[in-house]
Amino acid sequence: MKPVLELKNVTKEYPGALALDGMNLKVYPGEVHALMGENGAGKSTLIKVVSGAIKANAGSIVFDGNSYDSMTPALSKKLGIGVVYQEFNLVPELSVAENVFLGQKLTKGFFINRKLMNEEAKKLMDEFGIDVDVTEEVKNLTVAYQQLVEIAKTISSDVKVLVMDEPSAPLTNREIDALFGIVRRLKEKGTAVIYISHRMEEIFALADRVTVMRDGKYVGTEPISEITQDELIKMMVGRSLDEQFPVVEKEIGEVVLEVRGLCTEALLKDISFKVHKGEILGLAGLVGAGRTETARAIFGADPKSAGKIIVHGKEKNITCPRVAIAEGIAYIPEDRKKHGALLGMSIRENISFIAIKDISRLGFVSRKEDAAMSDRYIKDLSIKTPTKEQLTKNLSGGNQQKVVLAKSLASHSDIIIFDEPTRGIDVGAKKEIYVLMNELAARGMAIIMISSEMPELLGMSDRVLVMHEGEITGELTREEATQERILGLASGIR
Repeated sequence: MKPVLELKNVTKEYPGALALDGMNLKVYPGEVHALMGENGAGKSTLIKVVSGAIKANAGSIVFDGNSYDSMTPALSKKLGIGVVYQEFNLVPELSVAENVFLGQKLTKGFFINRKLMNEEAKKLMDEFGIDVDVTEEVKNLTVAYQQLVEIAKTISSDVKVLVMDEPSAPLTNREIDALFGIVRRLKEKGTAVIYISHRMEEIFALADRVTVMRDGKYVGTEPISEITQDELIKMMVGRSLDEQFPVVEKEIGEVVLEVRGLCTEALLKDISFKVHKGEILGLAGLVGAGRTETARAIFGADPKSAGKIIVHGKEKNITCPRVAIAEGIAYIPEDRKKHGALLGMSIRENISFIAIKDISRLGFVSRKEDAAMSDRYIKDLSIKTPTKEQLTKNLSGGNQQKVVLAKSLASHSDIIIFDEPTRGIDVGAKKEIYVLMNELAARGMAIIMISSEMPELLGMSDRVLVMHEGEITGELTREEATQERILGLASGIR
């Protein structure tokens, strides 16, 4: 069988950086081909070259036996290459059906045939097992369903090669099953799928072969049946990652945060728990259980209807995030791009954003102290950047997460809430984040960690609280916590 898509020695150079260095790739019809590598390995650049979003400096792209020096978006679409990016490309005010067929001809005379459009959209959704009202405006859908609509939109035209960039990131377990069904149906139809994900379990469940990139270079391609997870990680990072969850010696001290009877109008019911100095408290539960809502209520981002928040033994009236920050509470949100990092600002500006008063004299910012602060945290957190003036949006996911953490540390926080701390981060950067969290705990900081990744919860938490439908259903020590017990409590089984 001949490959439907082949990249030959593709190179892409930016000023001062070689994003792709002689990259090679072969993808065959009807296969799920995983593409893996650490953040910054060049995966996104490769996608953009294939889709025509950017032009390579050298090399060629062979599609269905025809060679092209470069692609354009129009040519890529005409040939049958579809891309589902991490950032959605939907029109919020249009319906699901209108988004799916945007730019395609479904007319009756001079007018759009809305009945036909809705029927075809419904047929497509049914074919791929997506349960959604096609007449609903996209802005009213959850992020997970918007992702499924984005996929449906891409495959509504007859694609031969579908590139999926972290498609499962916003999905719940149920929706991930729907995603897997879509991928398998496409495979049965002979469509080639290039699947990019940091989640190892997905790669081993779906992929036929896996290609690994590192520093813009081709490392190798292996059948998924002939490689182990440890071997794949070693290919990605160039080294073995023993002790993925490193344990450090630390002393768990007095209670620094106590939550009593916390309630919200919408969901939370009588949430009570304590967090100790030097402790990592895991917060587990299924999507919608109330974990993020608990964090936001503690941080003052959402109003509470009842309950007390006690910091260092004193009750505090935390009415907004500014008050929480002043009391030493930091919140690293789940969506770092939307709610955490100031992407259009430099690393330096992000780090000093909250602590601006500390480095100001008579209303003027001390440039010397500003620079020293950013230099210190860039060094302490090993933020990989050529300069502190680098825009945060140009950093990898792991380094963006470190910038958000640096911003919180600069505000002298000693209670840090991490909401999905390693979502969308590669395995190498994950370990760096885990090491940082352990170091912070060893320094005496109290950490609450919300995570949907079971290995992360079991590997990092000193205790685990489990939530179900706005209530705490159980508390487990590190020794008591198992996947089965956590899942049982998360399902409401006490």
